[in-house]
Amino acid sequence: MKVFALAFCAALFLADGVNGEAAAKDPIATMVGRLDLDKYKATIRGLTQFGDRREGTDRNRAAIDWIEAKLKTDGCDNTVRLNYSYSPSDPVLLSGPTLTRGPDAAEGRARYRGLRAHTGVNTDPTQTDSRLRALNSQPSKPGPREEVYCTKIGATHPEEMYIVGAHMDGHGWGEAANDDGSGSALVMELARVFSSSDVRTERSIRFVLWNNEETGLNGSRAYVQQRAPLQGREDPPGSGQFPEPRWLGMIQHDMMLFDHGMPQADGTVAKRQRAEADVNIEFQSAAKFAAGAQQLAWQFYAANEAYASDYPAAVGPHMTNTDSTPFMDLVPAISLRENERGREIGAGWDPHWHQATDRYDTFSDQDFRLGLNAAQTSLGAIARLSGASLR
Repeated sequence: MKVFALAFCAALFLADGVNGEAAAKDPIATMVGRLDLDKYKATIRGLTQFGDRREGTDRNRAAIDWIEAKLKTDGCDNTVRLNYSYSPSDPVLLSGPTLTRGPDAAEGRARYRGLRAHTGVNTDPTQTDSRLRALNSQPSKPGPREEVYCTKIGATHPEEMYIVGAHMDGHGWGEAANDDGSGSALVMELARVFSSSDVRTERSIRFVLWNNEETGLNGSRAYVQQRAPLQGREDPPGSGQFPEPRWLGMIQHDMMLFDHGMPQADGTVAKRQRAEADVNIEFQSAAKFAAGAQQLAWQFYAANEAYASDYPAAVGPHMTNTDSTPFMDLVPAISLRENERGREIGAGWDPHWHQATDRYDTFSDQDFRLGLNAAQTSLGAIARLSGASLR
């Protein structure tokens, strides 16, 4: 797989890549250059002020308010809130191929080889400090839920759209800085850049901050259930307005920061980012749209070659357990993340996953820079796909 990846994407890079003098003339390179490590870190820190942002709590609702306000401040001012209801006793919306957790369980997933460490969800509030215990103390209650999105309207094809998402909820009694403050901040930073007054796109781009991911992808499932039937309908007729443009692809971002390698013999993980760290781009080989998703993944790989400053990308066929799953049988869908979730994260590569240690101050600039490189990758790819240019 890796040999094929290198050969395939070397050809893509020769055909599409930019470097040297060509980069200076590339408007997409200029857009990518507007991403900034300090801005990315500041957005993650802003999200962590609400603790783990567990769904069904006041801190979750306050985080949604903050996200919407920041999107508007950064120019993405046509925000919409999608409303749905959630109860743990409800049947799963759009029951379908949600692949089970664990390193070897899902169809199409590679068998894991190597050392493993325990993974799980921290449910003990005493494992964190008093400030976070107080901040995260309110339990989740069933009932109405909201999630927010905004849209960059395409200039010539407003009826076609790419969906760019991340989930803003978390759990574990920490700050959910990586899972998924890192992905949420990435999506918000992309919204900021694409919303600049001098950026024009041919096709539309929707930036979505999902809720209820940790309970079973319920927020993204609610979006699919409510919005999929509306695709491509002009409303009102003849207006040129498309509240739900036809989906061209869905790109999820979930845990972007931590690639320190597999557990060591004693079960611990190295303290520093490994030299081989990369941005994982995953599609699901068992999905109905696997062929289109694989092609989409390679386009993101090529964008990484062209625009990422520090870390390379890797493509794999084992996407699972994130908000791209409800889309994957309806449209090409991929996920960007720090490791392969089912195979590597499920084997203990990230000891902070769903733990009280998932805090902003746990991560180093090397870690944050991995997330920034994922943002560079996504911005470059989405700009190419949407036909972005500068006025």
